[in-house]
Amino acid sequence: MIYTNSDGGSRGNPGKAAIGVLIRNEESILELHSELIGKATNNEAEYIALVRALQIATTYTKDELTCVLDSELIVRQLMGEYRIKNQRLMKLFLKVQKLQDNFNKIKYVHVRRNDKFQQMADALLNMELDGK
Repeated sequence: MIYTNSDGGSRGNPGKAAIGVLIRNEESILELHSELIGKATNNEAEYIALVRALQIATTYTKDELTCVLDSELIVRQLMGEYRIKNQRLMKLFLKVQKLQDNFNKIKYVHVRRNDKFQQMADALLNMELDGK
């Protein structure tokens, strides 16, 4: 089983934004990725981080994937529990839907920010925002 931990954030809302992505299996971290994404809201950054996680994960599996996020809003939107009213978020949501087709099974899990892997994804994006 392959897992992704993704996180997006901005300084200002909208503001300078970055993402952090962690790809792992049960035993080890397979890949770390971070990048500045320009100006975005926190929610846009969260979606962009998930998009990048899904793109990277295709190099590791086409079978089962578990995507771990600390954004309850994004997870609930993906599960169909919350409607998406913002057009920019809808475009990103549809991009995620299309990328899901690359996997046999995909699951979204919400975790709190104190999850150790989620903290790593958060640290990656903050390093980008801090210019390190």
